Amino acid sequence: MIQTRVWLVRWLYGAALAHLVVGLALPWVADAALLDGYHRSIEPAFRGGTTPDGARALQVWWMSLFGPTIQGLALWMWALVRIGDVQRSVTAWGWLIAGLLLWAPQDMLVSLRAGAWIHVWVDVLALVTMLPPLCWLWWRDRSVSDDS
Repeated sequence: MIQTRVWLVRWLYGAALAHLVVGLALPWVADAALLDGYHRSIEPAFRGGTTPDGARALQVWWMSLFGPTIQGLALWMWALVRIGDVQRSVTAWGWLIAGLLLWAPQDMLVSLRAGAWIHVWVDVLALVTMLPPLCWLWWRDRSVSDDS
């Protein structure tokens, strides 16, 4: 059981680190040719058949602006994982679980309304990879936690 806990905590640190790396990269790669397919796939949801001049620049700006938001989220995730790990805090695990359950359905709904299926699949991936470890850690640490 201790090895499982160590592995799951490391997994969550990795998730936080991945968010940080993506957040750092977004402002730099938002207009990269590598993402042209992504941009083309979501443009019809907002602009119909023809994309007006300047629309891509606005989309790239929003995507770049989202990077620092993800960076902040990554630091908060890291801090809560650290607190949950060191203190065996069910409260820290609970806040991470609550954050996922608050964010995911709304993000999925907004994405579905826009027909942005790639976003829905990324949300599902995030839930599948983070929610089970968090629930297991919450369950495991509830008997030894000092939380009140």
